[in-house]
Amino acid sequence: PQPFTPHLVEAVRANAADLGYSCMDVVSGAGHDAVYVARVAPAAMIFVPCADGISHNEIEDADPAHLEAGCNVLLRAMLASAGVVA
Repeated sequence: PQPFTPHLVEAVRANAADLGYSCMDVVSGAGHDAVYVARVAPAAMIFVPCADGISHNEIEDADPAHLEAGCNVLLRAMLASAGVVA
């Protein structure tokens, strides 16, 4: 597992909470691009629920509302990191 940038992780948590979404820390064993980016630049990740917990697979299936929620958390976390009020 690759530790991510604490203030970015907190921005994700805070913005998920502000939007009324639940969140939890997840340790992923997959080789996400963010693992490699985190070695040279600040990084964090946002996961959304997938049917039967299947991800990184052609049968991965995420509800559009969950994808929208993840995108909104990402947008707000990016704006917070840039010092822009969301």
